[in-house]
Amino acid sequence: MKWKGRTASTNVEDRRGISKKGLIGGGAGIILVLLIALLGGDLGSIISNLQDTNSGGSSTYVETEQDKELAEFVSVVLADTESAWNEIFQKEGLDYQEPTLVLFTDSVKSACGVAGSSTGPFYCPSDHKVYIDLSFYNELRETYAAPGDFAMAYVIAHEVGHHVQTQLGVMEQMQSLRTRLSETEYNEYSVRLELQADYLAGVWANYAQGRGLLEEGDIEEALNAASAIGDDRIQKQAQGYVVPDSFTHGTSEQRMRWFKKGFTTGSLAEWDTFNADNL
Repeated sequence: MKWKGRTASTNVEDRRGISKKGLIGGGAGIILVLLIALLGGDLGSIISNLQDTNSGGSSTYVETEQDKELAEFVSVVLADTESAWNEIFQKEGLDYQEPTLVLFTDSVKSACGVAGSSTGPFYCPSDHKVYIDLSFYNELRETYAAPGDFAMAYVIAHEVGHHVQTQLGVMEQMQSLRTRLSETEYNEYSVRLELQADYLAGVWANYAQGRGLLEEGDIEEALNAASAIGDDRIQKQAQGYVVPDSFTHGTSEQRMRWFKKGFTTGSLAEWDTFNADNL
């Protein structure tokens, strides 16, 4: 992806080196973080990082050159999403409210609760912020074998996709379903929510391509990342078998297909995963 030397977003909040422990928002906050966390996966490990305590503290953080470059990169990608969604919303007669990207290390406090790095990147609809520990990109590359700058861009675009869903009222509808459905039923809706965010990430990728920002192999990097974090693949790696009823984000095939569909369409025309017969 062509990003160096380009305009970065000003909607970035750097909390690296600040370790926050303390849960705000109670049970509802935990649900939101678990719902929106990119990787899903082992709920036990995620919950262990949402600690019900009011203590706070700080840790020594020294920015490396790699961290500095990653921070610049995600800021540029965020700026690209802002340009894309401002333009798309304007065409729909809507006003796009830009989200804030929060960089953190170890753990972070959001309006949805406290999350640790192992939660993965997540979006909190209560404060309209995307949260990411940049060390996740090492995990994406090394653990999930999904290297490349556009794989990283896909992660940001997916989380911004959740912000678009919030702007368009989808998140509010999802929250209203939480107490009315069984866990298995709700998981099915969660999969549709996540696949829709993948579609929206694809729409942004189409925008980036139209502006000549993509390089050879970029889309393949994004598709590889989408495949790497499919529920079936993660569960197979973690426990040797899959439990479809527990899927919350979609299979590798589904995630790739919906990203590609958004990329091909380049608009909101086919984004309705909730009424799609074939996921």
